[in-house]
Amino acid sequence: MRNWHTMARPTRLLALALAAPLLLVGCSTENSGGGDGDSGGDSGGASASGDLDFAVVTHGSAGDAFWDVVQNGAEAAGEDLGVGVDYQSDGDPQRQSQLIEAAVNQDVDGIVVSMANPDALQDSITAAVEAGIPVVTINSGAAQSAEFGAIGHVGQDETIAGIGAGQRLAADGAQNVLCVVHEAGNIGLEQRCAGASQGLATDVRLLQVDINDLQSAQSTITSQLQSDDSIDAVLTLNSAVAPVAAAAASDAGADVEIATFDLNGDVIAAIQDGSVAFAVDQQQFEQGYLPIVMLKLYAENLNTVGGGQAVLTGPGIVDSENVDEIAELASAGTR
Repeated sequence: MRNWHTMARPTRLLALALAAPLLLVGCSTENSGGGDGDSGGDSGGASASGDLDFAVVTHGSAGDAFWDVVQNGAEAAGEDLGVGVDYQSDGDPQRQSQLIEAAVNQDVDGIVVSMANPDALQDSITAAVEAGIPVVTINSGAAQSAEFGAIGHVGQDETIAGIGAGQRLAADGAQNVLCVVHEAGNIGLEQRCAGASQGLATDVRLLQVDINDLQSAQSTITSQLQSDDSIDAVLTLNSAVAPVAAAAASDAGADVEIATFDLNGDVIAAIQDGSVAFAVDQQQFEQGYLPIVMLKLYAENLNTVGGGQAVLTGPGIVDSENVDEIAELASAGTR
């Protein structure tokens, strides 16, 4: 397989600036692990001596290291700001909605919600808002955030990020890209692939796999590469799927570029050894940390952040030029 470190590099995407009013104090973290979001709703709370208690309810799937970092960010903010943070997750939209409803019944002071499937969560989020509980949405569903009554949204614009990925692939010489979707019905993933098509200036091919069965995902990608030797790049949308795609390319004997969204230790190692060309980084630690700051400011001073627009945490590109700097931070659970 080609070592994509040797290819020409375009000008790096710059991470978009965060809203100026946020002054983050003492961003110290502990890698709390957990956050795997099993069907029972994995939870982990950062106890605090303050009077405010916030619930974080995401759609993180079991074993997804991406959401561990989000949880680390939320709990670090709770410790830094002296507020209570209870993190729970469930990949099933109905069960996620039930977790939101439970937080409302507990009369928490604020709720952070990721909206991979906004329609399924609308009623529970609206109920929280009607109960007088401020909501900040994160990661997905930015377009519906204000409509549902949230006071703000924190995340990357998935279309813009997809365009950046597509442009980078085009600059690397890719023309026929396979875009691997790992969660059916996740609007953010659909936007990433659509954006990649825009940036590439030609439609990517969609391939559906299941993140909960990575062995099957590898077999599916291998079969696709074996059946179509015109594919010259594979774009995965999750850090857990990227090494699987690299292994599939090796199994298929396919000379393709592998790129991905999001980081974990395996992706960083793969960028370092050349089996993955680059990752689109949305800095998910901020997606956990910043909403807790926003909820505390709102609870104590009725401040809002973003002026009705999303507070963007990305995109940025991690590749051979900067991966070594990122590696140490990732090992600490903050990238």
